[in-house]
Parts: sequence; structure tokens; C-alpha cells
Amino acid sequence: MAKIPEPVAIGTAPTKEEIHQMLSHAGAEHNIDEDLLASVVRAESGGQVRAVSRTGAKGLMQLMPGTANAMGVDDAFQPQQNISGGTAYLDALLTRYHDNVALALAAYNAGPGAVDKYHGIPPYRETREYVARVIREFNRRKQMALTAQAK
Repeated sequence: MAKIPEPVAIGTAPTKEEIHQMLSHAGAEHNIDEDLLASVVRAESGGQVRAVSRTGAKGLMQLMPGTANAMGVDDAFQPQQNISGGTAYLDALLTRYHDNVALALAAYNAGPGAVDKYHGIPPYRETREYVARVIREFNRRKQMALTAQAK
């Protein structure tokens, strides 16, 4: 089993490398591409550990209090807990929607109830833009990796 990174001290933001390690570990644990997780973090919080949305979502992966609680997250501002909980939640959504990334992302943003109600990505502008933004960022990261490999 991979070593879990030490929690970041309160008051200090993790480095990009530390976030990368946390995403890598969580991705390996849940068999989710690290670049997808990084794309969600970028879309959700821009990498801001203490981000809070107008609806009350918190942390790097913007967990709502109920979701955080359900995923065993005690402190949504603790990066390791937030990434672990957000990744577990995304994993559950990918399972629920049979690995359909667009539906899982839509449910991550708007809630599974909305995805189920509309039998697909809900007709909410914010959700449609969110799904497109995450997928665009994911594709950008993959293209950068391919370009770096080619050199």
C-alpha cells in the first residue's frame, strides 16, 4: 500500500508537488486518472485549499458538508481529507453512471438527483460549462503529457 502523505500544517498551503502526490495517491487508490482529479480541482477551487462556494462547498474539491460527512471528511479544508473524500465521491459517481465521465462530472457539480431527473447532463448552463471545462482541462493535460513524451 502506498504511503499516505503527511497532513499539511494548518495555515500553510500545500505545494503543487504535495497536491500532485495527494492526487496521485487518491487516484491510485480509486483507479481514477490523476489528471482527471487535477482537472476537477482546477475547475472546483483553482487549487485554493480554503475555497468556499456561494452554496457552502469547501476546499480543493469543493465538498458540500453532507457529501464531506458521507465520505468521512472531518475537515474539508484539510487537503488530504478533501482530496480523499472528493475522489471517493467521484469514484462512487463513476460507478453509478457506469464510467460515463461526463455524467459523473455533471452529478459531481449538480448532484446525482439532477442527472437522474434529466436522464443525462442537466440543462443547467453552469453544469454544462463545468463538464466542458473539466474535460477540456483533462484533454489539455493529456496533450501536454504526450508532447513532453515526444521530446
